[in-house]
Amino acid sequence: MTRTIPIIICLTVATVLTIVLCTLTGPAGFGIPSTVPGGADIVGGIRLPRVLAAFFVGASLAVAGAAMQALFKNPMADPYILGTSSGGALGACLAIVFFGGFFVPVFAWAGAIAAILIVWSIAGRKGVISVETLLLTGIAVSFFFSAIVSFLIAIAGQNVHQIIFWLMGGFWNASPSDAILMACILLPAGLLLFFMGRDLNALSLGEETAAHLGIDATRARWAVLGGSTLLVAGAVSIAGSIGFVGLVTPHIVRMLLGPDNRVVIPACILAGGILLVISDTIARTFFSDLPVGIITAFIGAPFFIWLIHKRGEVA
Repeated sequence: MTRTIPIIICLTVATVLTIVLCTLTGPAGFGIPSTVPGGADIVGGIRLPRVLAAFFVGASLAVAGAAMQALFKNPMADPYILGTSSGGALGACLAIVFFGGFFVPVFAWAGAIAAILIVWSIAGRKGVISVETLLLTGIAVSFFFSAIVSFLIAIAGQNVHQIIFWLMGGFWNASPSDAILMACILLPAGLLLFFMGRDLNALSLGEETAAHLGIDATRARWAVLGGSTLLVAGAVSIAGSIGFVGLVTPHIVRMLLGPDNRVVIPACILAGGILLVISDTIARTFFSDLPVGIITAFIGAPFFIWLIHKRGEVA
């Protein structure tokens, strides 16, 4: 506990520095491009909203990932484990193929929510949520939606490029309204998951122990799933499917601060936001606006392999 406050302070300072420095960084170099007409508008009107959108999306994915890992007691769980990513992808593909790019965020959000509602309705049909049933149902729904997405890609014609880029994730069209929307989702949902930290700690010790502590396991699961779903659906609608942020960030935070979810969840807000802002800045500055999902995979996959290797050594 003695390390908690200094680390949180360091993460807070790093967050401010990351947002400022990444806002000032772009393909034209560092700082406000004064030689370009409207340089200040580029920084304030384009870069800053994109940086803030990336921060809020990264924070949302990291918090949802931490909550899912704690709920499922599975270090491999990620924010998309219950089909929200495949549902959002299906919604986005339907919009691109049949209605046009303007409707993509709305359809992606609706698809993500629809996916989780289907999973909930199947897994919780008797009013009791089984973690194992949730997991298996989420996997089945994800495969089914992914099959439909593959079919839509096959018939997309000239729209296939737009679909592929969306599936890789990115912030090309990020606007101030996107940043505001994601912040408005993150604030209540993040607070809910923060206040559920004690319940998640208890559930990690087993349902009997949680019951002795006065925790209603079913109510706690519904609350955690609801908050996580809102966060992931919002992130998917704005940025597409971005992998590894919600999987890797909680592990990094737990290595620094331990397993207490009352500390892990707020720290993930900062660490996840930092990771995605830096990844997106690398993508747009050095790789001609490469999909940020590629960058997070390059960063996250080797780290996760190393983590698995270290766990094997300990075992």
